[in-house]
Amino acid sequence: MPLGANKAAIMGGAGVSTADVVLLSSQTASDSASITFTGLMTSTYGEYIFKFYNINAETDTTYFQFQVNATDGADFNDSAITSSSFRAYHTEADANALEYDTGNDQAQGTAFQRLSGRMGQGADENMAGELHIFNPSSTTYVKHFISRTSTATDLQAVIDEYHAGYINDTTAIDDIQFKMSADSFTGTIKMWGVK
Repeated sequence: MPLGANKAAIMGGAGVSTADVVLLSSQTASDSASITFTGLMTSTYGEYIFKFYNINAETDTTYFQFQVNATDGADFNDSAITSSSFRAYHTEADANALEYDTGNDQAQGTAFQRLSGRMGQGADENMAGELHIFNPSSTTYVKHFISRTSTATDLQAVIDEYHAGYINDTTAIDDIQFKMSADSFTGTIKMWGVK
């Protein structure tokens, strides 16, 4: 379903036509271990956007994260990721910082890539944000990604977290999985295709 006249403002791009940004899928987790989108990333779209709404962890001190499968993979641990992360935070006690986040980056790692700050299980400790993956169906180039999330943490702080990097795989990517670093979560993830 196209977004219509307001999509340029919503998606952050100008000069796009009505059919350029399309909602492809929406999944809602309810105490779920993971959410997986399979077989949806094709050459029809050059960019895929995943938006996260009210992601809430079951357990304190956990992180929301993702990993992908290439078309020949099945276990979400074969694609190496190199990434960089930084964050700004501000606590309810008025402490703040802008810093490189060494705990959330990888150097050719096959682990799930963190997307959030440290999350808690309270109703006021949830996360929202988005992840962009570019040209996942390419069989020539690595796959770049960028993300931004806002997390109300279990440390009575808000964290504005940025991640960027690449999936070092020249095989087409067709599956993506989202999960917490431990236990389950609730919330909604929507997948958009951008021509």
